[in-house]
Amino acid sequence: MVDAGGLNPPGTKVLYRFESDPGHKKHEFAWHDREMSLPIGTPTPAELRANLDARTAQMIEHVKQFVNIESPSNEPEMLQRSADFLAKVMTEVLGKAPQIIASEKGPHVHWKGSDNTKVLIVGHHDTVFPKGTVEKRGFSIDGDIARGPGIFDMKAGIIQAIYGLSEIREASGAEILITSDEEIGSYASRELIEARAKATGNVLVFEPSGNGDALKIARKGVGTFVVDIAGRASHAGLEPEKGINALMELAAQVQAIAAIAQPEIGTTVTPTIATAGTTENVVPAAAQITVDVRVNIVSEKTRVEAALAALQPTVAGAKISVSGSINRPPMHESAATELYAVAQSVAAGIGITDLQGIAVGGGSDGNFTAAIGVPTLDGLGACGGGAHADTEYVNVSKLGERAALAAAITRALVNS
Repeated sequence: MVDAGGLNPPGTKVLYRFESDPGHKKHEFAWHDREMSLPIGTPTPAELRANLDARTAQMIEHVKQFVNIESPSNEPEMLQRSADFLAKVMTEVLGKAPQIIASEKGPHVHWKGSDNTKVLIVGHHDTVFPKGTVEKRGFSIDGDIARGPGIFDMKAGIIQAIYGLSEIREASGAEILITSDEEIGSYASRELIEARAKATGNVLVFEPSGNGDALKIARKGVGTFVVDIAGRASHAGLEPEKGINALMELAAQVQAIAAIAQPEIGTTVTPTIATAGTTENVVPAAAQITVDVRVNIVSEKTRVEAALAALQPTVAGAKISVSGSINRPPMHESAATELYAVAQSVAAGIGITDLQGIAVGGGSDGNFTAAIGVPTLDGLGACGGGAHADTEYVNVSKLGERAALAAAITRALVNS
């Protein structure tokens, strides 16, 4: 274990742990940098697309292996196996080994084409699916549809990005950062993401595509809050008047919380989970409400957080405490303007005639990079649907197309 020097924020460590597969000597790369095997020529956009379409079988094989390596958030050992696999793929496909960066939430994988990079590709290898999901429904493919936990969000997109870079010599001007905690707030990776975003100046986020295969040019700010209510227990039949009913307080607070929303300007404040009570004959002594918050406007963060902090009890003797914050600021459309124009300018050359950009409600690590003023374009990952659901899928025939789009955008930015 060695210190990462100036590359990473203080306190992070880099683990040089890659182990080659002794049964495949052509893949035996040392865990130190070696000369990259980048293309010498400059393929036309059409050639770029054709080359990557021809590698669809290779891509889907790596997607299959990746999906079947479970990587739930907060499972460090499983995330380590996932990171090791990604390191092997990057080394094999890109000809250069990445660094595995340890964190309290699991390892991040950071690949750099050189010390002079202009594009940061961002993704995450943790998923929302619990341990054991692969055993129940692992990778499967039926015609053009491939399924499996985490395939759409966002394992197929990561593989696309790696293959896309392998087709252009400008990969030397790019880097890839795949983190381990995006699905749980990116608390252990945000500082590193922001540092590399500032260093490169352009961010391409490989979260899955939007509806109609659209890119994502704006995102809402996202936060989660927990409202805890303290009351007092008593016998519900013998002396209910001696209790302080936390459930009654919860009922009042749900309405007060929902009223904070201003949907006309894109602010939603939604109670999503409520718990109270222990058994049927006891006045509830405690209750809890979980609240999902989304905002379009930066100033709404302050207003909503203040409104939640100011909640007052309505039941005599009840106490309320509020925790949480809007930890992902909004990604305004202006952050994507330049990069979306680049994407549109290269799309036709690789056969995409209807590339769209849309605003979405969900957050990503692109929210962080946009908020610090770095041009950011999101939704460059796989085409498909069903994120976070049992129905999650990707369109296999689109892998080459999206990999080519990633390569074409990167090439344009590095050469600009």
